[in-house]
Amino acid sequence: MGAVMGTFSSLQTKQRRPSKDKIEDELEMTMVCHRPEGLEQLEAQTNFTKRELQVLYRGFKNECPSGVVNEETFKQIYAQFFPHGDASAYAHYLFNAFDTTQTGSVKFEDFVTALSILLRGSVYEKLRWTFNLYDINKDGYINKEEMMDIVKAIYDMMGKYTYPVLKEDTPRQHVDVFFQKMDKNKDGVVTLDEFLESCQEDDNLMRSLQLFQNVM
Repeated sequence: MGAVMGTFSSLQTKQRRPSKDKIEDELEMTMVCHRPEGLEQLEAQTNFTKRELQVLYRGFKNECPSGVVNEETFKQIYAQFFPHGDASAYAHYLFNAFDTTQTGSVKFEDFVTALSILLRGSVYEKLRWTFNLYDINKDGYINKEEMMDIVKAIYDMMGKYTYPVLKEDTPRQHVDVFFQKMDKNKDGVVTLDEFLESCQEDDNLMRSLQLFQNVM
């Protein structure tokens, strides 16, 4: 999650700090193509303070002046954090997880809602969000092909910095271990309940998922 967080917030140090009133005015008025919800509403809906939302909004607006980010721009921004690998596939899956309404664009509200869950949400909220990321076709289940696509995308993104050097069948082995633990009834798919139960009763599994979350 550090990559996404850094993308839209680190740029604050490069410019003068805008006044509180100016940011609030921008959030409350239609000054871009998309008008985000007001600070008070977002503060109530997330685990961020008003000041934190101001900082995040300034970074988001600096990268996305229109008030929304499309997938191509998202991929370009994300690729900056993984110059030695190919982040395009993982950025695609991550973008779809942020784009909860499947509109093809991510608004500031979408961004801070997901960020709030991943940084400050409960274990249940984080796991539910991760399940949605892995459920690529959004049918309510995770199958082996979907998890294989996600795991391979992560390895591709890390590039030569994966250590030890990966064998060709490493992603498949990783997925097989996950499914052996998660697919309780051995029907070939993992439901949300199976995912939640497996993760919360297996510390090693939870740690593996937390490692994956670190690349978001």
